[in-house]
Amino acid sequence: MPLSLSPYREPMSREKQRREALIYHAKPHPGKIKVVPTKPYATQRDLALAYSPGVAEPCLEIEKNKEEVYRYTSKGNTVAVISNGTAVLGLGNIGPEASKPVMEGKSLLFKIFADIDGIDIELDTENVDKFVETVKTIAPTFGGINLEDIKAPEAFEIEQRLKEELDIPVMHDDQHGTAIISAAALLNALELTGKKIEEVSIVISGAGAAAISCSRLYRAFGAQAKNMVMLDSKGVIREDRENLSSQKAEFATARKIDTLDEAMVDADVFIGLSIADIVSPGMLESMAKDPIVFAMANPDPEIAYDLACSVRNDIIMATGRSDHPNQVNNVLGFPFIFRGALDVRATKINEEMKMAAVRALADLTKEPVPEQVNITYDTTRLTFGREYIIPKPFDPRLIAKIPPAVAKAAMESGVANAPIKNWQAYEEQLMQRSGNDNKVVRMLHNRAKVNPKRIVFAEAELLDVIKAAQIVYEEGIAIPILLGDKTTIEQLKAELEFDAEVEIIDPRSDEYSEIRTEYAHKLWELRKRKGETEYSARVNMGKRNYFGSMMLLEGAADGMISGYSRAYPKVLRPVFEVIGRAHGVENASTVNIMITEHGPLFLADTSINIDPNAEELAEIAQMTANVARTFGFEPVIALLSYANFGSSNHKEAVKVREAVEILHDKSPDLVVDGEIQTDFALDQELCHNNFPFSKLAGKKVNTFIFPNLDAANITYKLLKGLNNADSIGPIMLGLRKPVHILQLGASVDEMVNMAAVAAIDAQEREKRKKAKLENA
Repeated sequence: MPLSLSPYREPMSREKQRREALIYHAKPHPGKIKVVPTKPYATQRDLALAYSPGVAEPCLEIEKNKEEVYRYTSKGNTVAVISNGTAVLGLGNIGPEASKPVMEGKSLLFKIFADIDGIDIELDTENVDKFVETVKTIAPTFGGINLEDIKAPEAFEIEQRLKEELDIPVMHDDQHGTAIISAAALLNALELTGKKIEEVSIVISGAGAAAISCSRLYRAFGAQAKNMVMLDSKGVIREDRENLSSQKAEFATARKIDTLDEAMVDADVFIGLSIADIVSPGMLESMAKDPIVFAMANPDPEIAYDLACSVRNDIIMATGRSDHPNQVNNVLGFPFIFRGALDVRATKINEEMKMAAVRALADLTKEPVPEQVNITYDTTRLTFGREYIIPKPFDPRLIAKIPPAVAKAAMESGVANAPIKNWQAYEEQLMQRSGNDNKVVRMLHNRAKVNPKRIVFAEAELLDVIKAAQIVYEEGIAIPILLGDKTTIEQLKAELEFDAEVEIIDPRSDEYSEIRTEYAHKLWELRKRKGETEYSARVNMGKRNYFGSMMLLEGAADGMISGYSRAYPKVLRPVFEVIGRAHGVENASTVNIMITEHGPLFLADTSINIDPNAEELAEIAQMTANVARTFGFEPVIALLSYANFGSSNHKEAVKVREAVEILHDKSPDLVVDGEIQTDFALDQELCHNNFPFSKLAGKKVNTFIFPNLDAANITYKLLKGLNNADSIGPIMLGLRKPVHILQLGASVDEMVNMAAVAAIDAQEREKRKKAKLENA
């Protein structure tokens, strides 16, 4: 799924992009998806149940009643992503094998957005009858069929026949995905302009599968055929044109016009599903008041967003791009539509279900936007309006809103074989499905890109650090500043073909002697009563962690990451000496965000305080709660111990209990409790049944404060090592400036994530400073 681009980012060279894409798909394992077991298989008993002889029992049950296949197999959560490779993206007819990476990618999106197991199938036939017969033959394996990248007009016949002949949901996403998302945006845009869909004049540029499906869905919502003009590569599709396909004939106009210029005069709506740059400023000027323009050609729209907005200040504009408001992105639709269809075992995806998805998307746009979404897109408050007519792809509410709407429509229209009875439980189940992927990482990068900051990479003489800096630059996450020997860094950059002009600073070089002297004097002034001599200050300023820290203090950079090649305490010392703690903070601490099956978990203190007392634990909890909120999560905090709520009076348990008392007294609105054992904190039902008085009873804990450094550091590394949980951190809390210290030997991805953390940290500090000045 596309992400927002930074305004300063230079496009990656075609050859470099090609090489990186090939490496991504080839290593460490070819492809993008795999099959993993969902049942135990460690013992002979497990294997005897999984296969012979135990497997015979579910087989016999299914033989008696085919519906039992949904109970005993994965059919109900499996969708086939099927293509013959005849219309792949912008590549055209490239064949079934060449289409496989795209189909694997679609399967990946099904999984990460809706927890659906997508299985890609590529068919080596362009014959409609063979295609249909093959899909019918394999259909018993799947709960649904997603048709993809099949050329028109064959796509229309294939989908129609499969819908008629199969008893599972079938949808050609290229047709209906764009139609559903754009229809929701259109309904909202019409509401904002005070226009009625029955009365507006609509111009559709393009006559392929998506354009036909969009036009049909708009008509289902009330658009009038007499008010619609469709164009293909030959111009306006008129009733008097010969040899029209049945689909084009459906939208042929009686108007005596031939060109897009003519069609656009006094038009209310333009729907672009064609090619780039075919709409001129003059055409926009000829449109009616408050024009609605959906220029959805990819990668470049029919008219550039900025150009369109400069021509008409009353325009409502949408594109298929992520770097402008109102992105029409199919990922808002297909995962959630199939999710709802599968969950009621729908026999088809009918018009009622598609229209329900449209209404749900349109309605969701008008609801208050969660702070997590505002944070992701770096806005104070997204609200329904001209620049927000469709939900954002990272909106966590999508999975809880769209599938229930689709499922209800399936039930009401009589195509649901397994009606849902408890809607609250169903929505909770949906939210749980969304908790095990890397949404936090995507949100982290996306937010950093909105306002990139200057981030110092203090160990830039090392290859992995340069790799991380290159990704950070090319993805628009931040503006890297590289510290180290210039010759070495330039050689490494050349090796990686990292040819961007980024700032390189060697603190020891003659080029920076004047700045080094200035920084050394300032360090001596800061620490002359703490053992620092002028000589030691000059020596220290030749060291990158001292120099980089002083750059932050002097405003020459916005943030810094370091620690890849050195032990944590050795990096921490110069940071503490130069940067120091923020006003009002007694002790700095760290938090790691663990991306787990339970969702993101915030763990503290993982790196600094060896044996914090009750007051320090309370301070760590407060600062960690602020981090959770920064990332858009409302903290639910457990202070962990080996004891539960007074079951032990040992000093280690007592200090945790006292920390909770401090928090309850100072922050009564904070959802925090303890002392509590980890298993009770993780299990909502267990906690509620045994400790119903606790503030944590019945709540999903997402923040864990450990009684000492041993427990926190060991736990996060066990989670990371044994469960393959991704870790973001350790994120430094309580310093005057955004410095974040890596764990020794951090991976490239971890360094990229920490650079994004540093950028967001700098953004937040900038906001607070601005707000303070405004309120002064």
